[in-house]
Amino acid sequence: MSQTEIEIDGEEERRQLLVKVKDERVHQNTKLDPLPQDTNLDSLSQGSTRLLLSIPKRQSLYLPPANTPSEMAMASPLLWIPNYRSLVVPVTILRTLSAVTSHRHKNTSFRCSVWDSDFNFHRKNSSRAFASDATASVAVTSILSTPDSKRYSEYGRLLPCPAEKFQPRIEHLVVKEGGTILDFVTKALDLPPLYVADLIHFGAVFYALVCPKPPLTATPEEMILYNEVTDPSVLKMRPSIKGKTVREAQNTFRITHVDQFVEAGTYVRVHVRPKRFPRCYEIDWRSRIVAVTESYVVLNKPAGTSVGGTTDNIEETCVNFATRALELTTPLMTTHQIDNCTEGCVVLARTKDYCSVFHRKIREKQVKKLYLALAAAYVPCGVMTHFMRPLRMAPKVISKDFIKGWNMCQLEVLECRKVPWPNDLVQEAYEVEDISWPNKEFAYQCKINLLTGRTHQIRAQLAACGAPIVGDSMYMPAAMAELASPGLNPFGEYKKQFESEAHRERAAEEWAAKHGKEPGVTIGLQACQLSWDEGDNSYDAGPPWWAQ
Repeated sequence: MSQTEIEIDGEEERRQLLVKVKDERVHQNTKLDPLPQDTNLDSLSQGSTRLLLSIPKRQSLYLPPANTPSEMAMASPLLWIPNYRSLVVPVTILRTLSAVTSHRHKNTSFRCSVWDSDFNFHRKNSSRAFASDATASVAVTSILSTPDSKRYSEYGRLLPCPAEKFQPRIEHLVVKEGGTILDFVTKALDLPPLYVADLIHFGAVFYALVCPKPPLTATPEEMILYNEVTDPSVLKMRPSIKGKTVREAQNTFRITHVDQFVEAGTYVRVHVRPKRFPRCYEIDWRSRIVAVTESYVVLNKPAGTSVGGTTDNIEETCVNFATRALELTTPLMTTHQIDNCTEGCVVLARTKDYCSVFHRKIREKQVKKLYLALAAAYVPCGVMTHFMRPLRMAPKVISKDFIKGWNMCQLEVLECRKVPWPNDLVQEAYEVEDISWPNKEFAYQCKINLLTGRTHQIRAQLAACGAPIVGDSMYMPAAMAELASPGLNPFGEYKKQFESEAHRERAAEEWAAKHGKEPGVTIGLQACQLSWDEGDNSYDAGPPWWAQ
């Protein structure tokens, strides 16, 4: 671990903070932008200054435990950015860091209610609590007897990005006594204040004025709690929901400030273990910029990254890292998405006006998108049509035949040529998952014109044709199952007749269960070309990973 020394020289006219990184690879000082001359360094957390830090290459910085406001100001949740990327630390974060230290060793009694997705009742801190055994959640357990050092080592900071992967954990809470969101989550879940502050910065904490209705699996005790906090006589006493319907009050919003007040009865959802994107810190983002104009930026998005963020992580995004790489003062904006495991061209708007303009071009089908797909089997050229089940969750179930209410998916295979299957070294370098496809001598590179833009469309359609994309751990297992047992797919070539819509939905659920998990980093899919205005604006991503 590299050791970082922080020095403050109050006598310098420009009042700079110096960060010296001692590492066998880096032997130079990295300077922060100058602070105003009248800035009190011991009161940084109360100002409106923004500190800008640039670091020459990927460098994990170590900071000792902070005790004073000045030290807390240095302990930003954003500690390093690779390849000369700029690191912006808003002073609201600094204010958070200096404000939360006092909570760490307090053992105040706290009343709250907690539940998770499947609602298994138990007690915690003499308050009603709910927990889940589902894979998407981890049950809330009492850890009051756990020593602080051990408990806080498990939940240290969100940055630097940990190498190990954690199981998702989502907690659902109901506020029993009003207070700041930082105080509430820290005490309700027994988490370190700095970790909670990081979660809020990542966009992993949400609230609704009124808690949603528990699922059918809820226990009687859970329903009693729900009825207590949503009783009309209770809701009538809350001015915050005056003039709103219950459904409107149950809409969730992201918490943006650690000092945001949450009143009694408020529902809070905390993604304790947000989805992480470690590849963001390994990429030379400046080299991935294809074009920069006054209105937009074209980025060759790396696989294993998110264009605009996920539900629980709006920090580790292509938008943020491209903004920093270009040292832009105004953040870039997302205009369209491609899957996290896909690489290739995306357009990021520099203004709200152009964001609207590009959205309109997409709606009016003025944007042409070409993809390169590395398929595990031959795909015939021509237009391919399927119908996709209208469900937001993945995997996407598609049918060869028309089904009322299902969305049409169309793509055109322009060419398909045989290429060598990527060797083990290439697959390891790009973190491509091995799904044990039976024949790995050759793969097939297909150029595809995407005619409709459904989520997972290319991946689902090629898999339905028996030619899944290399490395696609979600759709390849289902394709292999169909190859081994023809007719297993109820919506494929050997379609089944359904007695009712309910019977068809059960069949769709059973077929979806034959699919695997979402790929971790990379699959054989690239958005190779993006053009609009009849080709006046056209951009290429360059060779795909399997051809480099």
